[in-house]
Amino acid sequence: MTDLGGFHDHVARVDLSDGSVNYESVNDDDAKKYIGARGLGVKYVFDQGADVDPLGPDNLLAFMNGPLTGTQTVMSGRIAVCTKSPLTNTVTDSHHGGWSGARLKWAGFDGLLFEGESDDPVYAVVEDGEVELRDASHLWGKGVHETRDTLEEEVDGAYGKNLSMMAIGQAGENEVRFACIINEDDRASGRGGTGAVMGSKGLKAIVIKSTTKMQKPADQETFQKGHKQAMQAIQESDVTAPNEGGLSLYGTNVLMNVTEEMDGLPTRNARHTSTSSEAEAGNPQPNIDAENVSGENVRENILVDEPTCHSCPVACKKEVEVQVNHKGQDMNVRMESYEYESAWALGPNSMTDDRDKVALMIDRCNDVALDTIEMGNTMAMAMEATEEGRLDEGLEWGDVETMVDMIDRVAHREDELADLLAEGAARAAAKLGDEEMALDVKGQTMAAYDPRAMKGMAIGYATSNRGACHLRGYTPAAELLGIPEKVDPADWEGKGELCATFQDMHAVSDSFDICKFNAFAEGVEEYVLQYNGMTGLDVSEDDLMESGERIYNLERYYNNLVGFDGDDDDLPVRFIDGHPDAIPGTGGSEGQLAELDEMKAEYYDVRGWEDGVVPDEKLDELGIDIGPGTGVSRGGAAASGDD
Repeated sequence: MTDLGGFHDHVARVDLSDGSVNYESVNDDDAKKYIGARGLGVKYVFDQGADVDPLGPDNLLAFMNGPLTGTQTVMSGRIAVCTKSPLTNTVTDSHHGGWSGARLKWAGFDGLLFEGESDDPVYAVVEDGEVELRDASHLWGKGVHETRDTLEEEVDGAYGKNLSMMAIGQAGENEVRFACIINEDDRASGRGGTGAVMGSKGLKAIVIKSTTKMQKPADQETFQKGHKQAMQAIQESDVTAPNEGGLSLYGTNVLMNVTEEMDGLPTRNARHTSTSSEAEAGNPQPNIDAENVSGENVRENILVDEPTCHSCPVACKKEVEVQVNHKGQDMNVRMESYEYESAWALGPNSMTDDRDKVALMIDRCNDVALDTIEMGNTMAMAMEATEEGRLDEGLEWGDVETMVDMIDRVAHREDELADLLAEGAARAAAKLGDEEMALDVKGQTMAAYDPRAMKGMAIGYATSNRGACHLRGYTPAAELLGIPEKVDPADWEGKGELCATFQDMHAVSDSFDICKFNAFAEGVEEYVLQYNGMTGLDVSEDDLMESGERIYNLERYYNNLVGFDGDDDDLPVRFIDGHPDAIPGTGGSEGQLAELDEMKAEYYDVRGWEDGVVPDEKLDELGIDIGPGTGVSRGGAAASGDD
């Protein structure tokens, strides 16, 4: 058990096979080593074993909050979903904002652990420190939005007042490998296929009912000092300042024009590095303009509201409303939120700049609960495959009408093509005979930052523990925004160390669990003060960063046990050697390729890894229970295990 501040010392372990619910304490040593949320969730998944089938009953699905979740801490409304990914076979953690993380804490829980499989669909109701399973047969086959409305009435609560919900749509039910989990206000635990795991277990939704019950800091004086510094930093930042900073005004989509102008926006399945350079290359129609789906365009034309998450003054969520006609049907679509990654994947990378139809596609993805990044990238891959003659009846570049319908087709695995795409871009491309069409690392596709233009993202994608990901180590903070200091995005030297530092720091914030966007303003000093103040601990900045390193190494150790090593820390060939239609980068990044081998050598040296594998001595150094170990040690013999 643990008596750290910020914890209830209360976790529910739910066996869906027999419907039993047991309650357990949090291991104090684990709480101190792995902080909470992501770190503690990954430890639970690790303890379950690395050889489980991601879609089998033995895989663990952990919903975890951290010691700062649901407190007065700025931007502390996030929750981590940790499991073994059916998309990548790696450990994964996927987070969403809103209110469900805070409400889970207020309901008396540090986490919910689901294992087994239910014979019939169920949903869980969480209230006053207890979990109850209820029949969900009437909800199976319904989208998230209808599920949300039905459950609000059944549980007798009100979203925005005392109720939160996390649910899957038809994509999770049909075990689409990139299905996600959506909460009541369209925030997504988007990456890694967490929704497919939830669907495989027969778990339709989790409803949390609670009034606001914030926990008090163990050391009020220290916490308030940190909180005051954090608020001041956020208010003074050009990025986060409420109603003034770029993130507050335009949301994450503030980056669309920024990356376009620096020629770092992957376009036409990343054959090109911006929409302007794609048009200049003389490709056939359509030619598009990223500005049409930018945050500035959205704010000026279709923005209707700016809601926020728990304890957040930034309000980066941009709610929009559009009138669209799809195949003769007039539709009114109001949705939250028009995010940068979603707009890019379903927009420029798939060769469309139809702002309103992109909103419709995001809304469709949210309702069936599909990862918008993976869906967009998978369709872009199919478009390239169609152009190359690998698909007879596939997708044409920019065919937005077919794209809209394809989202539902994939969610239902409706036909042969949809069933193929439901496996994700990497598996689909391999089956079509050209793996290089997929923009993936370890089976998960990349985000809206071109690794030819931003070398930090090259090493970040390659070494991410959950497959290609911009959020494991967000180097664009330094490469684009100059935070904590400006670095040349085209320079590869030093990016291995920069990436590792960002990865460790984000492992900390993900384990608190607070929004990554606070890192545009706050630093480790504010983190330490708030963490020590809440928990009553007395850790140093170095101690906290070591916790981040420990979490990242535990994840890598898990992946090593699955069978991943340095060969899997790779990038698609078009980013390393070029592509026949765009050799190498174009526009402002012309001539640029990712010097991956050089960056990997630097990164592994910083990490103390051997060809992507964590040596036993490193595990021992970080206090990670070694168990069988990786069998790799620089000393020539494995360090002795801790247990």
